[in-house]
Amino acid sequence: MGKRDKKDAPVAPPAPFHNPFAALAAKREELPVGTVAPAPPSKPEPKGPARAVVRMERKGRGGKEVTVVEHLELPAPQREVWLKALKNSLGCGGVVEDDTLVLQGDQRERLPALLEARGVRKVTVG
Repeated sequence: MGKRDKKDAPVAPPAPFHNPFAALAAKREELPVGTVAPAPPSKPEPKGPARAVVRMERKGRGGKEVTVVEHLELPAPQREVWLKALKNSLGCGGVVEDDTLVLQGDQRERLPALLEARGVRKVTVG
């Protein structure tokens, strides 16, 4: 029995066969030395409504408790966006009625902090 000849493992080439950026490496020294441009000044966050009144209501709703948010003075599309965000944060249902947001349940304790986080400057709980 004879020993088999061991073949040498193929050696990988030092660089890829086709490097499209290889020609650019030589031109790197020709680039001008510059400074990093400063970031543009950030725009201040748009302020939210000036005030909101939060109150609990039971009349005319079959004895069910709802929390009403009034005086937001938001345009109609914005009211829908705010309602959806508040419903998700509070884990409750709700609807837009006229100019008010109506949320299911008594949310008077949790709601002011959420409204202030959305930019409302003064929240009155009634």
